[in-house]
Amino acid sequence: MAIALGELAVRFGCELNGDPDAQVDSVATLQNATARAVTFLANPRYRRHLAQTRAGAVILEARFAADCPVAALIAADPYITYARVASLLFPEPQFPAGIDRGAQIDGSASIASSASIGANVVIEAGVRIGERTRIGPGCVIMQGSTLDADTRLVANVTLCHDVHIGARVLVHPGVVIGADGFGLAPERGRWIKVPQVGCVRIGNDVEIGANTTVDRGAIDDTIIEDGVKLDNQIQIGHNVRVGAHTAIAGCTGVSGSTSIGRNCMIGGLVGIAGHLEICDGVIITGRTLVSRSITRPGMYSGGLPADEVRRWRRNAARFRHLDELARRVEQLGGGKLGNSKQEDEDD
Repeated sequence: MAIALGELAVRFGCELNGDPDAQVDSVATLQNATARAVTFLANPRYRRHLAQTRAGAVILEARFAADCPVAALIAADPYITYARVASLLFPEPQFPAGIDRGAQIDGSASIASSASIGANVVIEAGVRIGERTRIGPGCVIMQGSTLDADTRLVANVTLCHDVHIGARVLVHPGVVIGADGFGLAPERGRWIKVPQVGCVRIGNDVEIGANTTVDRGAIDDTIIEDGVKLDNQIQIGHNVRVGAHTAIAGCTGVSGSTSIGRNCMIGGLVGIAGHLEICDGVIITGRTLVSRSITRPGMYSGGLPADEVRRWRRNAARFRHLDELARRVEQLGGGKLGNSKQEDEDD
């Protein structure tokens, strides 16, 4: 769809420098935008591309407006404004209500008349599907599961038994929700499976990325609260709770019975050990290993960045001797290394 810059400015509360009748119908980067595309400048590191852009309009802050060679939509938060403009230009696809003849649906399932059920979908006994919900091709919804209104399973999603999903949830291809958690008890050199009898409860306005897995609870439920955003290929262990509006990037693993607070941001490749508490408002940078509870809001990091291999190996070897070095410094009268108060609190 095409829309005039003047309409965008009014709709999203921007100040417009440029022709209000000029129209845009697409989005692009600063470098590759053409005269019918809208783009944005949110990160100052990309400012070098602004002078050469050929975009129809650039969404940016007022401090960059004088440097913009094309029409400018001036906004307090360019990235948020861009997201809303892009959503307007590229609305969500609409699916006709009805059930594909290739779907297999148990007679006891309850499916709203406005729902859309795609090809090769399997819906088992006792399932409830809410209004305007879209179940894409190849999805499997096992017995007793429920989906509230306006939720979408894109394709090949598996919901195991007794999974409960709220309204306006978006679940991308390959997601598995409600498989058994990793519950095993050792007995004389072998493993005994512990029944996983909890379920999974997912709140409203959640998004779950492709091939992410959310295990069912061992006894209590695994809970994903409202507004949580999970990236691709994340592992959420059994009995985990993720607080409202927390975002977790790809390839992160959260071990069982850990509780993550509200409004947290967790980077990619983070590993979080089990039975921990992470308070509200925590930011964890990528590739960090979290092995202790975090009780104060703030930013946390761990892990060494890449270095030239010979220097990295030398430093890794030295790292193994830090405890010995600390004791020698104390013996020489250099005092205790580190912040003893913080160490005591961590312990």
